[in-house]
Amino acid sequence: MNKPNDPDDKPLSLWEMLQSVLAAAIGVQSGKKRKRDFNRGKPSHFIILGVLFTLSFVLLLYTLVKLVVHLAGV
Repeated sequence: MNKPNDPDDKPLSLWEMLQSVLAAAIGVQSGKKRKRDFNRGKPSHFIILGVLFTLSFVLLLYTLVKLVVHLAGV
């Protein structure tokens, strides 16, 4: 049974959730952290971070392609 001030009862910090989203994006999440995420994290927070990460990634790729095409003179 968990103690009242057990660190396993605290919700995940923004940094911990961001690390989990980034690890999931490249497929290297450990089993220990996956269990931590399911026990202490809120699905809505992971969904929001995942959508924001995906939009940022797509925007970065779009910008890089536009830059390369511009520098190539096409």
